[in-house]
Amino acid sequence: MGAGSQRSLVLTAVGLLLALTGCGPGSTPGSQSASSATTAADTTAAFLASHWQRPLAPNGPAPARFSSLEATLAPEACGACHPQQYQDWRTALHSHAMSPGLLGQLQSMGADAREDHQACLQCHAPLAEQQEHLVRSLAAGRTLPPLAKGISSAQGLSCAGCHVRKNGRFGPRRLDGTVPASDSVLPHDGWQATDAFEDSRFCAACHQFENDGPSLNGKPLENTYAEWRASRYARENRSCQSCHMPQRKHLWRGIHDPAMVRSGVTVDAVLRSVADGRADAELTIANTGVGHAFPTYVTPRVVVEIGQEDRHGELIAATVERHVIGRDVSLDLTGERADTRLMPDETRRYAYKRPLDPRAAAVAYRITVLPDDFYAKFYRATLSDLEFKAGRPAIRVALRHAENSSYVLFLREAPVGLQQDNRAANAVAPRIQ
Repeated sequence: MGAGSQRSLVLTAVGLLLALTGCGPGSTPGSQSASSATTAADTTAAFLASHWQRPLAPNGPAPARFSSLEATLAPEACGACHPQQYQDWRTALHSHAMSPGLLGQLQSMGADAREDHQACLQCHAPLAEQQEHLVRSLAAGRTLPPLAKGISSAQGLSCAGCHVRKNGRFGPRRLDGTVPASDSVLPHDGWQATDAFEDSRFCAACHQFENDGPSLNGKPLENTYAEWRASRYARENRSCQSCHMPQRKHLWRGIHDPAMVRSGVTVDAVLRSVADGRADAELTIANTGVGHAFPTYVTPRVVVEIGQEDRHGELIAATVERHVIGRDVSLDLTGERADTRLMPDETRRYAYKRPLDPRAAAVAYRITVLPDDFYAKFYRATLSDLEFKAGRPAIRVALRHAENSSYVLFLREAPVGLQQDNRAANAVAPRIQ
């Protein structure tokens, strides 16, 4: 590929990746029913249409009666009264939504590209105050350190990004279903309780592209809410929050968290027989607890491997069969090569029938998750363009993060000694769930 075509690919991918990492402009799930606020569902839809109207309006000056702690939008101020939620948020990817990969792209745009910034910021750092901080930081050539006071674009999707509008606080009812009394004296005048915070449409504001947004093969690139809507989880009223915010924890664990992923899939590995110099094995993986496609997005890749190991535990390359679970799209996001994801309650079986290598000591089953596979490829392509200068250091950091995000989800070995029989083989085929 020549320098000119490589440059074109990277620039095209940058623009499309911004659509990939944030919602398209004007994405407001539920807005179609906002005019009919006669039911609870319509009331929630109307609230969300207003709450997620992008770009968010500036909050403006806080009421004079507010203390400095009440007036600031800084997450640590929220943590003064909500310490557990704050500590959870600090460990969550939401607090790191302004990632090095995103920062590098924003730096390449420059400080004046406010409209282009919004393609990312409306989900990754949605407050108007965060955009102002971003512009100042880009203009100064800084790497977005948090401000000493107030809100920083480096803080990603912060507390205020979901809970504060025009200096008013919004949130769910208390756990016992009550709301603040009208005459209550509470910090920052309490909060306005709404059921919208426990509705999956709240999450859809950033986890579902509109039908006219970026899509491939008739499916939006970000289609998580629609996948959930089509599943039994929606019919059973099991919301996004019930899995990703259990007990209202502000953790939002997902594909990057091995324990979360293991809780959503069931894996069986069986060595059926070793006879006549051949190994007959099978690995089964089922989406038994994920309320949407596994994986839901175009960025992760899950690799299933079945092969033979030597006595040192090394895979014998010629014996390995590999299968990919994921949505395989082109780097410029113009084509979908394959979609092998597991829909809710779907089961897939991978049969393995191979001659036994003379060096084989065991049949090994391995499932590896690469949460940021697409990003890693994109960052490598970007760095290969020598004309890409602004944002280059941040993209290098992002590539290291992406390459280090993989983990082994499942690993089992079944010995293939001469005395191996079916009963012993099945004994080393545990299930994860």
